[in-house]
Amino acid sequence: MKLLSGLLTLACVPAVLAANNAPLPKDNVAEFVAQKLDVTTLPSSIRPKSEKSKKTFADYGYALQQIDEKQKLVEATPEGSQIYIRILEQSDSGIYVCIKSPGQTANNGPIQRVLLLKLKNADGLLKARESWKEFSGCPVLGGDGPDSSAGSYGG
Repeated sequence: MKLLSGLLTLACVPAVLAANNAPLPKDNVAEFVAQKLDVTTLPSSIRPKSEKSKKTFADYGYALQQIDEKQKLVEATPEGSQIYIRILEQSDSGIYVCIKSPGQTANNGPIQRVLLLKLKNADGLLKARESWKEFSGCPVLGGDGPDSSAGSYGG
């Protein structure tokens, strides 16, 4: 009986996990990402300084600019900081993006990471994790902090 229960549980796990992810759009993906990304889940070397009750680029006062269909520039008008978002690959399970921050001072050079974005439900925000998957168009640049490598983030 225990064996049957275990097999039934294993058979149902993929269906339960698939049901937890909301469908992702096929068109205007870069705009969707720029609007729905929870910036608090970005690596600390790239994201804006955390402020209570602020989660999206719009909350932080960033303006969105379209570069092309696969790339967006989000720019903070008061501070002048910029973050580039480029769509690398999209599947039903998530969106791989290249996030780049050019750095604001001579000591703070450009930082670039590949992130995997996932959406749990249609009303929620995209959550980012650094990805182990590499793309030739987005090599890892800069950042010496504890979140500068994929490590335990997976992806």
